Amino acid sequence: MRPRLFLAVTAQQVRRSMAYRVDFWISSTAGFVTTFGLAWCVWTAVFASAGSNEIRGWTLDGMLLYMVVVVLLGRVVRGGDIDMTISNEIYQGGLNRYLVFPVSYQPFKYAQAVGTLLPALVQLALFCAIFLLVVGRPADIAITPFGVLGAIAAMAVGHVLYFLLGYPLELVAFWADNVWSLAVTLRFVTTLLGGMMIPLALFPGWAQDVLAFTPFPILYAVPAETLLGRMDPALWARHMVVALVWCVIVQRIGTWVWRRGSLQYSGVGM
Repeated sequence: MRPRLFLAVTAQQVRRSMAYRVDFWISSTAGFVTTFGLAWCVWTAVFASAGSNEIRGWTLDGMLLYMVVVVLLGRVVRGGDIDMTISNEIYQGGLNRYLVFPVSYQPFKYAQAVGTLLPALVQLALFCAIFLLVVGRPADIAITPFGVLGAIAAMAVGHVLYFLLGYPLELVAFWADNVWSLAVTLRFVTTLLGGMMIPLALFPGWAQDVLAFTPFPILYAVPAETLLGRMDPALWARHMVVALVWCVIVQRIGTWVWRRGSLQYSGVGM
């Protein structure tokens, strides 16, 4: 796919994502307040029960900032609300128009996914700034130039990987009547094992060793911990290499599923 066309598709998706600005900011603000309120209630109770000001190297303020950052990063990595569009196009016959386009289907859909990043990045910068202004920077958090650049790189790889993980699952729609449960399962598994529910440092040691070789940490935990200055550069580099290897593996799986599934496609919709 030519870069100029890629950028055109991305720009169109950005305009579509921001078409209803009032609704966008109301839902975003409500979501942020709800997330922060829930995280504050849960982790305040956890630290009170532990009877300590620190758990596995995390202070309460540091944990709250992590939860805010990781949830906002999750919106960036997942690419907004573009889930299920591929399977719906297969079900409804909308895939037909893409088959006659002079570009491959997968790059076109990824360009649309990239178009949802700008609103999510604006939310990330704005709400993190509000948290730091209201609460202040926790003592166990250090935001450095390497942390910012490393987090951006990890987010970029995580975004590609999440798209590639979901792509073959949605292509199961070539054979199955409903793949919604697969998308829900993917989101739940990545949320749990990617560090969105709790930091990976709170997992048992053996679980952390296993997860280090899976595609999940790069999705949420690695960019969040890197941004907050809690990720060693050597460990960051290892996670990046593992994630890139998984990108190649999952890309090949998606290509194989597309080739097999497109042979089953009738183009009449359901």
